[in-house]
Amino acid sequence: MDPVTAVVVSAIAAGAAAGLGDTASQAVKDAYSGLKRLISGRYQGVDVAVVERKPDSQAKRESLAEDLEDAGAAGDAELAHAAVAVLEAVRQHAPGAVVGVEVTNLVAAALEVVDVKSAGDGVRVAGGTIAGAVRIHGVEAGFQAPPDPSSARP
Repeated sequence: MDPVTAVVVSAIAAGAAAGLGDTASQAVKDAYSGLKRLISGRYQGVDVAVVERKPDSQAKRESLAEDLEDAGAAGDAELAHAAVAVLEAVRQHAPGAVVGVEVTNLVAAALEVVDVKSAGDGVRVAGGTIAGAVRIHGVEAGFQAPPDPSSARP
C-alpha cells in the first residue's frame, strides 16, 4: 500500500470511529467531512461507507485502499494533508478513539505485542496483572506529517 493511501485509510477509519457519534467534537467532524468531500469530488468510484460501518475491519480497510489506488489517489498531496488533518483532530479532540492495541484488566502469565501500527496510540495497557515477561516490540504510532507523495510513485 502506498504511503498516501495508508494515511487516508487510517484517517477514514479513525474519523469514522471518532467522528460519527453525537459526542464527537466539531473539529473532528469538520476535518472528516472535508476528507470525505475531497475523496467524493476527485475519486467518484471510491466509497468510504463500508469502512464507516466497520472501521475496525481490516478487510474493509484493504478494500478501500485498493479502490483508492485503482482510482489514482496515490501521490495526491492534498488528499494526504486532509487525511493528516483528520488524524490530528482525532488525536487532539478524541484521544482515546484510536488505539492499535488496548489491554484492560488482563490477568495473564505473559504478554507479547509485536509490530503494531496505529494512527493513534500504539499500545495502551491499563490495570491487570502480568506475572511473567512482557515484550512490546516494533510499535509505530501516530502520524507526524503527511507522507511524501513522490515516494508513492515507482
